[in-house]
Amino acid sequence: MSKREAVIVGVADVPLKDGKVLTPMSVLQMQALAARDALADAGIPMGAVDGLLTAGMWGVPGPGQLPTVTLSEYLGITPRFVDGTNIGGSAFEAHVAHAATAIEAGRCEVALITYGSLQRSEASRNLAGRPSVLTMQYETPWGMPTPVGGYAMAAMRHMHEFGTTSEHLAEIAVATRKWAALNPGATMRAPLSIEDVLGSPLISDPLHLLDACLVTDGGGAVVMTTAAHAKALGRKAVHVRGFGEAHTHWTIAAMPDLARLTAAEVAGREAFAMAGIGPDAIDVVELYDSFTITVLMTLEALGFCGRGEGGAFVAGQRTAPGGAFPLNTNGGGLSYAHPGMYGIFLLIEAVRQLRGECGERQVKDAVTALVHGTGGTLSSGATCILSTR
Repeated sequence: MSKREAVIVGVADVPLKDGKVLTPMSVLQMQALAARDALADAGIPMGAVDGLLTAGMWGVPGPGQLPTVTLSEYLGITPRFVDGTNIGGSAFEAHVAHAATAIEAGRCEVALITYGSLQRSEASRNLAGRPSVLTMQYETPWGMPTPVGGYAMAAMRHMHEFGTTSEHLAEIAVATRKWAALNPGATMRAPLSIEDVLGSPLISDPLHLLDACLVTDGGGAVVMTTAAHAKALGRKAVHVRGFGEAHTHWTIAAMPDLARLTAAEVAGREAFAMAGIGPDAIDVVELYDSFTITVLMTLEALGFCGRGEGGAFVAGQRTAPGGAFPLNTNGGGLSYAHPGMYGIFLLIEAVRQLRGECGERQVKDAVTALVHGTGGTLSSGATCILSTR
């Protein structure tokens, strides 16, 4: 064990109603509220934070171009380690890895990771309307719907190569909704059937409306420190056992293989090797679910099933409550919330599961969790393996 082993010691998210914040606020206020609550969860004062990591599409162009500088000013802190890495929705899994490395090297003692978005309240969707410059010039002028078009192309290719069906994808949406029904904080909790998913409008063939994530507000924070500090605070630590990250492309035309999630393969392989375990050792899995196809391809890439076997793997509600493979236990981006970049909420749910705080949706005896974020258009991947052991 490292003398300065990094652990997660606090998490929090901002409550929503119908996918919106309860009262009007700025994106900085949202992150401050999440940070306050996560630090309270950890038993650490704001003034002790000396590492700050954040990502987002807020305030660009403008103050958000220097996100850690803007946020540290707002929080009134002077961090000595900062990271504004933005690789899309997987940024926060990467931030956990970067913070762990910094803590173990003595670069900081308390690292705060935050995210906030008001995209539903502001009726904004910053990933749309990408300017046709640099690599985007090869897609934007031709009307590629973003980001769903790229995911639809991957789904169609997966179907062509492996016989995956729309019913297979619908299994994921239905199972995820069943988890959301057990989560009082989830945006969508009404019952959902395979027929409902298949009967919802096609938004980009072969993906239906209910194959797609929600558009909501959302804010969250994660606090990390050393295992020794967590023990002194009397807090239950969640250990960061392994991590990895990779990215392969931005524009979908440059994806190495439309039916294979290479970035997740690389990130997952690194994380499992560092943790010294394999997929069979994982008790609960939290995977980015921007679209149902994202989940299916990630399961294959991380080795939970073979290439092309994702459809059969999720069949029969295997990933639903009571199933053999607990997946996206808060309702995921498909039914819980999806404020543009979802990766931090995967981490928050994994920590709560490992600490046994999830009530009706609690996975029994969960000790080890895998969290995997996806960013861009199946572009980036970052994996974290967390454990209370």
